[in-house]
Amino acid sequence: MEGMTCLVTGATSGIGEITAQALAQAGADLFLVARNADKAKALVDRLKAQTGNDRITALIGDLSRQADVRRVAAEFKAQRDRLDRLVNNAGGAFTERKVTDDGFEYTWALNHLAYFLLTLELQPLLAATPGARVVCTASDAHKGGKLVWDDLQYERRRYGTGTLAYCQSKLANVLFAREAARRFAEDGITVNSVHPGYVASGFALNNGPVVKFGQWLGKPFARSPEKGAETVIWATVDPGAATLNGEYLMDKKVRRPSARGRDDEAAARLWELSLTQVGG
Repeated sequence: MEGMTCLVTGATSGIGEITAQALAQAGADLFLVARNADKAKALVDRLKAQTGNDRITALIGDLSRQADVRRVAAEFKAQRDRLDRLVNNAGGAFTERKVTDDGFEYTWALNHLAYFLLTLELQPLLAATPGARVVCTASDAHKGGKLVWDDLQYERRRYGTGTLAYCQSKLANVLFAREAARRFAEDGITVNSVHPGYVASGFALNNGPVVKFGQWLGKPFARSPEKGAETVIWATVDPGAATLNGEYLMDKKVRRPSARGRDDEAAARLWELSLTQVGG
């Protein structure tokens, strides 16, 4: 990865942190996007000390806010004119329905619109970089998702524990990667989504007792962040993944997403809707 510029979101914990560590170790010119400035600085300092790589930079922003997504992208573009790898990883699941400053349900804003908007903002740099790749952390939870077009924000539907909102957002990740792969193919950019497995990490530590209890029950069957990150890292760096485009990946293999995850008409519709939601 020497000479390559990489950007990873959600980089201060779990899969994002392990991916960042692998890229730093490989000598990448690495940018880490995080919400918490103190955690980001601590990670940058630790990675520099561990790897001897001084080309590691933190960009701070709350990616649930579109203004922050645009500012992070602008700060990156002010410093670099190329982008070899974009890893869209930041996300979460939330037990209570919240609305962002932009007026969107929080899960949708963070898990889907942030991927969409950041990728669009950085697309010119990706297009200018031969062999550029975009990797999106998705989930098999997409199989339980359904895009209810007239209520994507859960204004009328029962939000409950937030499980269905999370599944919906993960379906959006799969469809976004599929449609972006089609639209960006002429620019030589590949886009794939990855199911890392159920990972024991700090993913939803701010959630309530129901989700925490579920995580406790599932922990014996969970993968470590290191294991969960393996396919994300493989899709990002391995020469064998260079020709993959629009695929859904797990355990370093192409997997078949759900029927809804293969719906190209829905993918195109989601793209156009997302454009309106980010003011495109």
